[in-house]
Amino acid sequence: MKKYIIKRDKSGLPARLSRYREELNEQQFRVVTAKPQASLVVAGAGTGKTRAITYRVAYLLERGVAPDNILLATFTNRAAREMLKRVETLTGTQNVHRVWGGTFHRIANLILRKHAVSIGFDSNYSILDSEDARDFLSVCIDETGIDTKSKRFPKPQVIQNIISYANNTDQPIEDVIISKYPYFEMLSQQIKRVDLEFITRKRERNVMDYDDLLLNWKRLLVEKPEIADFYAEKFQHILVDEYQDTNRLQAEIIDLLAAKHRNVMVVGDDAQSIFAWRGAEFTNIYEFPKRYPEAEVYKLETNYRSTPEILGLANVSISNNRRQFPKVLEAVKRSTEQKPALVPCTDVDQQSAFIASRILELRDEGVSLEEIGVLYRSHYHVLELQLELTRRNIPYRVQSGVRFFEQAHIKDVVSYLRIIINPRDELAWKRILKMIPSVGTATATRIFEQIAYAQNPFALIKSEPPASAGGDSLQSEHSTEISKSQPPADAGGSDNTFKVRNKKAWQDFVGLLEKITTDETRNKPAKQIEIVLNEGYEQYLTETFENAESRIEDLRQLAIYASRYGSTEEFLSELALISTERFGAPNAVVGEDVVMGGEEDELLTLTSVHQAKGSEWKVVFVIWAAEGKFPSPRALKEAASEEEERRLWYVALTRAKDELYLTYPLMMIDYNRQNVLQKPSRFIMECPPALFEIWNLEDEEPDFDAPILVEINKDEFLN
Repeated sequence: MKKYIIKRDKSGLPARLSRYREELNEQQFRVVTAKPQASLVVAGAGTGKTRAITYRVAYLLERGVAPDNILLATFTNRAAREMLKRVETLTGTQNVHRVWGGTFHRIANLILRKHAVSIGFDSNYSILDSEDARDFLSVCIDETGIDTKSKRFPKPQVIQNIISYANNTDQPIEDVIISKYPYFEMLSQQIKRVDLEFITRKRERNVMDYDDLLLNWKRLLVEKPEIADFYAEKFQHILVDEYQDTNRLQAEIIDLLAAKHRNVMVVGDDAQSIFAWRGAEFTNIYEFPKRYPEAEVYKLETNYRSTPEILGLANVSISNNRRQFPKVLEAVKRSTEQKPALVPCTDVDQQSAFIASRILELRDEGVSLEEIGVLYRSHYHVLELQLELTRRNIPYRVQSGVRFFEQAHIKDVVSYLRIIINPRDELAWKRILKMIPSVGTATATRIFEQIAYAQNPFALIKSEPPASAGGDSLQSEHSTEISKSQPPADAGGSDNTFKVRNKKAWQDFVGLLEKITTDETRNKPAKQIEIVLNEGYEQYLTETFENAESRIEDLRQLAIYASRYGSTEEFLSELALISTERFGAPNAVVGEDVVMGGEEDELLTLTSVHQAKGSEWKVVFVIWAAEGKFPSPRALKEAASEEEERRLWYVALTRAKDELYLTYPLMMIDYNRQNVLQKPSRFIMECPPALFEIWNLEDEEPDFDAPILVEINKDEFLN
C-alpha cells in the first residue's frame, strides 16, 4: 500500500506568525507555536489561557492541519463555541465548525451515535438528564424488592451520587461508600444490586445517562480496537482546557485517543484544582509529565488581572503547597500601593456592617455593584450578611445557588417553627408532614384538612386514645388512623379518614412536636432548631441529600444565629425581612436568583469560592477568613485536603483586580452558646504581615448634639 502525503499551502504563514508575535506575549507565543508533541501548559490565574488555546487552534489550521483532525475538549460547550468563533475570525476560514469541539460529554455523544451498536445500544438511544435518571433509579429500587419502609433506604438522589462518583473516579461502589458515605456501609450490597438493575434496564430501554456517555466512550475504545485505532489516527492534535478539573475517567479517555500521535496539549492550573469533592483528580495534571515523559512544560505567568500587591499575597500563599508546579505570577498592572486589607471585626454583626458600609462607599466612589464580589467558603457564612444587605437596600444575586433561607433544609426546619407560631399554617404543616415516611401529598392534605377544623391542632395531633375508641385514635397495631371531625354543612359528607402506615414514624413525629412546644422550649428558637435536628432530621438529611454534612452545618449555624432572639416569633419576623424589604409590594420568599432592592441591572454578587472560579471583580471581599471556617474543618478530614483548601484560598485571592478585603470576626458563638475567641485563618498567619494593611474598625457613635434638619418643600411652605 502506497502512502501519499497531501501538501498544504503555507505561503501566508510567516506574515501571520509576525502578527501572532504582536498579539501574544512571549510565553503565550511559545505555547501557540509549540512543536507537535505532548505539552503541559501551566496557566496561572489571569494569564490569558483562553487566548493561548484559541491562537493554538488557529495556528494548527494555518499550518495545514485539517479541522476534523483536531479535538478541543472544554469545560463548557459555550467555551468551545466562543473559542472556535474567535478562531474563525483569526483565520478567515469557514470550516472551523469541523473541529471536534465541546465538552467531553458532547464529543462522547457524537462518537457514540456512530458506534453505539458495537456495544449493544441502538444509535437512536435517549439521554437521561439528572431528573430522569433519578426517576429511573426509583423504578430500579422498587424492582430489586428492597424494603425501604421498615428501614429507611437512601433516596434516589443519594444513590445517584454514589454511583456517579464511583463511575467517574473508577472506584468500586463499596469503596466509595466506605470513604464518603460510611453511614450506608451496611447497605452496600443492596446499593450494588440497584446499580446492576440500573445498568441492565438502561441497556434494555436503550437509554444512557450523562455518566454512561463517558463510560461507554471508554468502553468503545477499550473493547473495539479497530474503532480505537480509527480515532487515535484521526485526532492528530488534542487540546484539553481546564485539565486540572478532569476526573480519572476523562484522563483515561484522552490517553487512549492520544495513543498514536501523542500530540496532546493539556492546559490548566494545578493551583486552581479545587473540585476533588466531585471527582476531579489533582494527579491528572500533577503527574502528566510522568505519563508523558517527553512532554514539554510551558508556564503562563504574566497576569493581566490583578495589582502587584494582590499577586504578591497570592504568590506567597500558594508557595506553601508542596505538591505543585512552582510559578510566580507577575502583574502587568502598575502598583496602586494599596495592599490587601486585613479587617478584624468585633463579631459577625460588625463584619456584616463593615462590608455593607464599605460597599456603599465604593458605590459612591463610582464602582458599580456589578464590579464587587463577596466570596465565602460555606453557604451559611452569608447568613447575617444577607439580612444586613436587605436592611440597607443593597440588591444582590447569589451566584452559588439559592439564597440561604430558601434552601430546602432551612425551609424544612423553619416550617416546624412556623406551625408553633401559627398552628393553621397550611404550607408549613404539609411540608413537615410529607417528611414522615409513607406520607405523601394526598395524605398530608387530608391530615391538614382535619387540623384546619380542629379547635386545638396540637391537641388533636398529640391525642392518642385507646385503640378501641372512635374518632381521633390509633386504630390498629400497624397503622395510625385519624377520622376528620364533623365538617361544616357545606363541606360535604365524604369519608375523610386517612391512614399513616408507619406507626413508629408517626409516634416519633408526635414526640418531636411535644418537645418543641413545651413551656421550656416554646420561645427558644435555637433550642427548637436543635431538637428538630437531633430528633430525626439529621438522619433524614443523610438519607436524602448527597451533601448532608454541609446542610447539618448550616442548621447548626442557624441555631446559633437564632439564639440572639427572645422568641420564635421575633426570629421568624426577622427572616421575613428578606421577602418584605423590597421595592414594590411584599412577596413571599421564593427560589429566585435576585433580591430586589435597587436597579435591576446592577447587583452585588455573593458567591462561594467554588462558584467564583473563572470570574473576576474590581473589588473582592473574602469573609469569615478565620481558622475553623476557612479552611473548612470538614474538608480537612481527608488526606492532602489542606493543600486543596489552600488552592481554594488562592482562587479567592486571584479573583480581585484592584482591591481585596479579608474579614473575620474576633468573637463568635459556638454550638454550645459560648463566646469563643477567633483566630485569623492559617492561610493568613503563614504570610508575612507586611503583605497586609490592617484596618482597625470603630463603630460610629450617634451624635445627640447635632441639630435636627427638616427638609421643607419651598413651594408648599409658601402656599
